[in-house]
Amino acid sequence: MKDRVSKRRVIFHIDMNCFYASVEMAYNPELKGKPLAIAGNPEERRGIVVTSSYEARSKGVKTTMNLWEAKKRCPELIVMRPNFDRYRAASREIFKMLSDITPFVQPVSIDEGYMDITESGGDAIKTAVQLQERILQELDLPCSIGIAPNKFLAKMASDMKKPQGITILRKREISSKLWPLPIHEMYGVGEKTATKLKGIDINTIGDLARKDVYSLKQVLGINGERLRNKANGIDTSPVDPDAVYEFKSIGNSKTLPFDTTDERELHSLIQQLSENVEKRMKRKQAVGRSVQLMIRFHDRKTITRSKKLGDYIETKEDIMMVAHELLQKHWNLEPIRLLGITVQDVEEKHSIIQQLDLFTYEKEASKEKLYETIDELTEKYGKNTFVSWDSQTIDDQKPTTSFQKDFLDDFRK
Repeated sequence: MKDRVSKRRVIFHIDMNCFYASVEMAYNPELKGKPLAIAGNPEERRGIVVTSSYEARSKGVKTTMNLWEAKKRCPELIVMRPNFDRYRAASREIFKMLSDITPFVQPVSIDEGYMDITESGGDAIKTAVQLQERILQELDLPCSIGIAPNKFLAKMASDMKKPQGITILRKREISSKLWPLPIHEMYGVGEKTATKLKGIDINTIGDLARKDVYSLKQVLGINGERLRNKANGIDTSPVDPDAVYEFKSIGNSKTLPFDTTDERELHSLIQQLSENVEKRMKRKQAVGRSVQLMIRFHDRKTITRSKKLGDYIETKEDIMMVAHELLQKHWNLEPIRLLGITVQDVEEKHSIIQQLDLFTYEKEASKEKLYETIDELTEKYGKNTFVSWDSQTIDDQKPTTSFQKDFLDDFRK
């Protein structure tokens, strides 16, 4: 890894174009050339657009737009529910093709990933053209490829020409190709960060590249210096195939069909979300020490509140208890349109070693009488029936999925 970083690297960023919509068009060619949107809960007024074809985008349809607004802008819009099994299958085939070129492949979502072809030899542009053509011919899916000396520049390059584009971005070209772009188009700069940067007269990526570090740290902390480095084409992060195994949070969210203040409905949703999070944690054999509740109100204002716990948790009951507590404490009684629950500070079970400090020792010691009673009953009546079924496999439970991240489970198996 170190040797690859020290050399002049050649990094690809592969970005599938309108992935979900493109997959549906590959399965049903009659959809090609038509305005198509993939949306969650298309029958409900709160359904939102997950992605759309370029034909739909040309009519003003955008990701996260409410369906009613999307149909208002494009009355002929075709709306389909997402088919995650289909998208996962396509994603697996794509990443197999990437891995045929180099072992240094880092998936970052279901429809994008990085490749380090430094050691692969051959002409980078020829390799990119062949890969793009193979994905199109074998899967009927278009993609854009960015080629650069690091991951950040490769990511920016892949966005410069869509669909079916190949763009090279060299460090010597950043002043002409990268710096003129509006600051909100920079990867890693969200809406809130862009607003803060504009507040100190940073309107383009070039403005950020030239800004003094002190001023940036005053506004963004250490992240200000990181963003400035990237604006100057500096990014030493490796393409790490093992990054797919790292996860620090597991969550689930759902938009309600109608804005509500009904506590019973909200508590029912918390139970459902907690069950989904528990299933994902079991699939990953993980536990966590923080619970975060996200609340999106009727006016789209969104808050997140979390609680750090003394012990690791993994059951829906524990997750629900903390989520209910956070809701009671932070809900202002305004109508709610979305709730999300995330367990954070996640660790794999096998990596955790319990530290028997005084508190833990006392807690464990208090259970000794219970353990003795169970042992006595076992001797008298045979194997006890109090054994937990936590270790029972859950392969028969069909996993739910979020739109972009949960596909990574496939690589962890």
